[in-house]
Amino acid sequence: MNIVLFDGICNLCNASVRFISRHDKNNTIQFASLQSETSRQLLSQLKIDSQKIDSIIFISNEKVFFKSAAAIEIAKLLDGFPRLLKYFQFIPRSIRDCVYDLIAKNRYRLFGKTCSLQPPNQNK
Repeated sequence: MNIVLFDGICNLCNASVRFISRHDKNNTIQFASLQSETSRQLLSQLKIDSQKIDSIIFISNEKVFFKSAAAIEIAKLLDGFPRLLKYFQFIPRSIRDCVYDLIAKNRYRLFGKTCSLQPPNQNK
């Protein structure tokens, strides 16, 4: 199982889901917004406090990835140029996550919010 948990009210996050969907030619990745019951159940099973999540979460083969590590693991499954993003793994995680945190902290201000909790193409 490969599943991306994302902020369903974040325009940047919803655009990222659409981007991933377009480049996931084998349809191996599923999606659930962090606001959904599916996410709540998964986070509970994994013993992750949903109140402390300010990150994309990627669950693959029972391994859980957060922030930039999640983005890199997702990129490894994509087709075309997005697959090249996996090479960012050579940048130290502390630097990658610092950039990730900066964007995450300002995502609503920069990209806005959506009214819908169920973005288009949430599940394939």
